[in-house]
Amino acid sequence: MMDINEIKKILPHRYPLLLVDRIVEVSGDEVVGIKNVTVNEPFFEGHFPDRPIMPGVLIIEAMAQTGGILAYTIAPQYKGSSILFVGIDKVRFRRQVVPGDQLVLKLKVLKQRGGLFKMKAEAFVDDQLAAEAELMATIDGNHPSEAK
Repeated sequence: MMDINEIKKILPHRYPLLLVDRIVEVSGDEVVGIKNVTVNEPFFEGHFPDRPIMPGVLIIEAMAQTGGILAYTIAPQYKGSSILFVGIDKVRFRRQVVPGDQLVLKLKVLKQRGGLFKMKAEAFVDDQLAAEAELMATIDGNHPSEAK
């Protein structure tokens, strides 16, 4: 549905911190994105170089970026505004992510109030849950306490 060039029009992130390669589905309040994990990722040089494992914080960031695309799709009036990651709950890492894996990032909006979004995020590798979390984001300076 969106290739990397379209993603770059929405997200301000650039190499090495743009962590979404493709959006394959946007349907109502859900989105599915793809992150291809390659051995050429710069973080593998320093994160267990003899046994490369993708840092969990970067898996969460990939989910958050995918959620940002969903937020802009649901609330197009905010396009061009900044989206900020403001909260994270219920994080669990279920399996290691290594070079050669493809992360399938699935997010669903649990709550929305204006430019505030609370989302359920899951990352899968080969249909196995690799990580999950509840993420909260705000667009254009909304206050996160309004989304409770």
